[in-house]
Amino acid sequence: MAFDISRRRALKGAMGLTVGLPLLDAMLDVNGTAFAATGTTVPVRFGTWFWGLGVNPSRWFPDKAGANYELKPELAPIKALQGKINILGNFNVPLDGAPNLPHISGGAAVRTGRALTADRGLPGESFDVTIGDQIGARSRFRSLEASAIGDARNSLSGRGGGNLNPSETSASGLYARLFGLGFKDPNSGTFTPDPLTVARRSVLSDVGEQRAALQAAVGAADKQKLDQYYTSLRQLENQLEVELRKPDPLKACVVPRKPGELPITSEIETVMLNHQLMTDLMVMALACDQTRVFNMMFNNGASNLTRIGSTITHHQLTHEEVLDNRLGYQPEATYFLTRIMEAWTYFVTALNGVKEGDRTLLDNTLVFAHSETEFAKFHTIDNLPMMTAGGAGGKVKTGVYVDGGGSPISRVGLTLQQVMGVSVDKWGTGSMGTSKTVSEIVA
Repeated sequence: MAFDISRRRALKGAMGLTVGLPLLDAMLDVNGTAFAATGTTVPVRFGTWFWGLGVNPSRWFPDKAGANYELKPELAPIKALQGKINILGNFNVPLDGAPNLPHISGGAAVRTGRALTADRGLPGESFDVTIGDQIGARSRFRSLEASAIGDARNSLSGRGGGNLNPSETSASGLYARLFGLGFKDPNSGTFTPDPLTVARRSVLSDVGEQRAALQAAVGAADKQKLDQYYTSLRQLENQLEVELRKPDPLKACVVPRKPGELPITSEIETVMLNHQLMTDLMVMALACDQTRVFNMMFNNGASNLTRIGSTITHHQLTHEEVLDNRLGYQPEATYFLTRIMEAWTYFVTALNGVKEGDRTLLDNTLVFAHSETEFAKFHTIDNLPMMTAGGAGGKVKTGVYVDGGGSPISRVGLTLQQVMGVSVDKWGTGSMGTSKTVSEIVA
């Protein structure tokens, strides 16, 4: 029997509040388109850090696998924290006949273990979302996304189906979200639940039977949509539940000053500053247990970074600048990579600067950094540059270079998920399907 749902259909709960529904096929026609106070353990966090347009392989990848790897010129900025950073190389992206979409296919494959067939979104759920479902339910935000270059669409995080989690575009916006309305200082001596939060929590609980009845009445495609939608609702319920509890005290949590407003521009000087401000806020968000999962995007895949006084973009330079025969690389394009590695070092150093008992915040975090191409001039997607930083609370070995021997890049995503507690034995599809982890970094 057909089950007709009006576009205005909603689930009605107590106190006159309602929960709206996503656009379902059934609405369309047939043509449809360890804290000291409690004894609980210090949380382990997970995050990603992305940069666009790869590296100069001969100047970035170490020559020999193992500990105490050689720091080539383009990795030189990480020297002070080399012992806490792993380099991952020689992992490939088999596309099984799918096209290599420049500056898109590589990043999507890293995050989902799938080949991208359409120039939009992600072909499946990104592993940060899967990890967020595992470890992010007890924090105020399941995850936080930020784009230092100021583009909300600059994201590689999402549940698939073409959707992406939008990024915060400014440090002031990120501050308002983290430490504005709704923030509860874990070190405050008083705590009063917000009445509006109580009401929102009540209505979500009150529509449970209607949700079940609706799901039983619609078709398979709508059930999948509702599954995704209700997953988001459950996350909201968990976040509201967190806001109704007095937070555990956190010695490392110090509410920062609100940063000033910066112009949204692609000039590397401004992007570097925006990244520094966002980093400081993200670090304190982790220290204050506002989130346990994050995604920091430094620039976009087809990087439109420029320098003050120039309109030539980083992307243009990788294709148009002649290789210097004496140097063996493109010096103007490489300038941007040098600054990017400096930004990565700032991010890792900031995490390492926060003490949590006898460890640092970096020691209790696993950060995965990667690009979407190896050598941008030729759009190569095998041997993508990747790094991990931090020990995940003792679960990850650090300070090694791992040579993947040409194996699929999905081994990395599988390993990250298992380390973070996700119950998964095999991950990826087609030639990227794998059950083999990167054992060299698993403690």
